[in-house]
Amino acid sequence: MQKLNLCDIVTLSLVDEPGVFLCCPDSDLPEDGTNIAFQAARAFLESCSLDRVGVQVTLEKRIPIAAGLGGGSSDAGTVLLGLNRLFGIPLSTTRLIDLARSLGADVPFFVTNFGAVRAEGIGERMTPIPSLRGCRIVLANPGFSVSTREVFEKYALTIGDKNSKIKNFQKLTDQSVACAPINDLESVTLSSHPEIEALKLDFLALGASLVLMSGSGPTYFGIFPDENGAASTLVGQAVHVLQQRKNVKVFVTQPV
Repeated sequence: MQKLNLCDIVTLSLVDEPGVFLCCPDSDLPEDGTNIAFQAARAFLESCSLDRVGVQVTLEKRIPIAAGLGGGSSDAGTVLLGLNRLFGIPLSTTRLIDLARSLGADVPFFVTNFGAVRAEGIGERMTPIPSLRGCRIVLANPGFSVSTREVFEKYALTIGDKNSKIKNFQKLTDQSVACAPINDLESVTLSSHPEIEALKLDFLALGASLVLMSGSGPTYFGIFPDENGAASTLVGQAVHVLQQRKNVKVFVTQPV
């Protein structure tokens, strides 16, 4: 798991009325208990017995929704971290990870200060690894959402006794990706949305050193080595070509 510098903006403040109040301006996201950011705030207040406290959470989305990029998980983790700071660090990192685990498999990563980890179990067992370096990462989202739950349900029908869902994601040698990463969910998502394979083919044709679907999709990422600024031309070409595809959203990012 690798953090990128593409992020949403979460603002937390205290209000007089007890409870959690969520606002997601310019977004179709729900602003009630079905939103994971809301759930995170409620879980924190309950854990700290802050029943009479009111918290306003304002969530400005920049990461595409249900895109396989961990946007919702990062929002939930940020809410937990932010509230912990707001109330004077009442919870240890271990306790925050426990709370995060109850919210979702990817949330624990976002209450740590690690840039990259090898995650095992359901995401709560994390081993820090070096972040990717010397590269720029282009994300291409086809402009529609994919249900992570549905992808995993379909995947579960195909794995038999296999334990690993996403394997060999990355092994780093110096500044290069030194293996052929595999995302076992890619074939599942492609079976329902075969049109997104065009994004992968674009990345390959444009010279990305590694191309893979992120998480349960439908976003694809391409990694472009950036030694001595060499990636600028290739990244510019990738953005131009990918943006020609209907409804595709393109983001140029870097590893944290």
